[in-house]
Amino acid sequence: MASRTSLGVSYDRSAPRRPVNLSLNTDLLAQVREVTPNLSATVETLLGDYLHFARQQHEDAQHKLDGVIDAVNDIHARHGFLSDEFSTL
Repeated sequence: MASRTSLGVSYDRSAPRRPVNLSLNTDLLAQVREVTPNLSATVETLLGDYLHFARQQHEDAQHKLDGVIDAVNDIHARHGFLSDEFSTL
């Protein structure tokens, strides 16, 4: 059964769970346990949100890079490059 995080990342909620070892600040952990009954579910949601954010950043960076490449190609098509005069190819 697929599920979505608050930011829309989709993942298989029925996939097997696996224990992991995390080192957390004890004060932070104590405060979080006061406000959430299920630390694992909270961390899973936060990781899903982080994954969404990281993927969005990567996609934004790729779009920016694509724009730069398009601009350079446009300049080359209209004006050529100075180095073209000296190319031996």
